[in-house]
Amino acid sequence: MFNLTAKGEGMKKWKLSIVLAPAAIAVGIGAIAIAQGTDNSAQVKRGEYLVTVGGCNDCHTPKKMGPMGPEPDMSRKLMGHPALEIIPPIPTDGFGMGKWMAATNGHLSAWAGPWGVSFAANLTPDNLTGSGAWTEKSFMDALRTGKHLGTGRPILPPMPWPNYGQMTDEDLKAIFAYLRSIPAISNQVPQPIPPPASGH
Repeated sequence: MFNLTAKGEGMKKWKLSIVLAPAAIAVGIGAIAIAQGTDNSAQVKRGEYLVTVGGCNDCHTPKKMGPMGPEPDMSRKLMGHPALEIIPPIPTDGFGMGKWMAATNGHLSAWAGPWGVSFAANLTPDNLTGSGAWTEKSFMDALRTGKHLGTGRPILPPMPWPNYGQMTDEDLKAIFAYLRSIPAISNQVPQPIPPPASGH
C-alpha cells in the first residue's frame, strides 16, 4: 500500500521524466546536427584542398600583379573570365602542329586554339551567372562526360575534364561542397567563340 508521500514522489519523478525526455531528444538531435556539420566541414576542407592542388585558380581566378608577377586575385576567387575584359587579338596565322597550339590572355581565363576561343567558367555559387543552379549530379556528370551539366555542349580546352573525371565520387562531391561554400560573385562569362570558317 502506497502512502501519499511515496505516491507524490513517484508522480514528481514521472512528470520530471516527461519534461526531460524531449530535452534528451533535442540534445540527441543537436549532437547529430553537430556531427553532420563536422562531416560537412571536413568535406568542404577536402574540396578546398582538391581545388587548390588541382590548379582551378590558375584559369578560373583572374590575376593581379604581385611582387613576383601575376598571381591569383583571391578577391575574385573562381569567378571565371572577367565579363568586361577585352581579349587581345587572336593570332591570324592559325593554330596547329608546327604552329602555336594555343594562346591565352593575361588572366589565363581566355584561351584561343583550333577550337576557337574558350572562357573559364564562373564557379562561384551565383544563381544566374555561376554554379548556383547546378546540382551535385550535374556537376559530376559534366566532369565525367565532358559536356556542360552532363548533357550540353562540349567542355572546351584547356579544361582538363578527362583528368578530373577520374576522381572518386567522394572527391567530386567534396569539390562541389567547397564551391557551394565560397562567396557568390555575379560575373557573366562570355560564350565560346567558334573558330573561323575554313578557307577564310
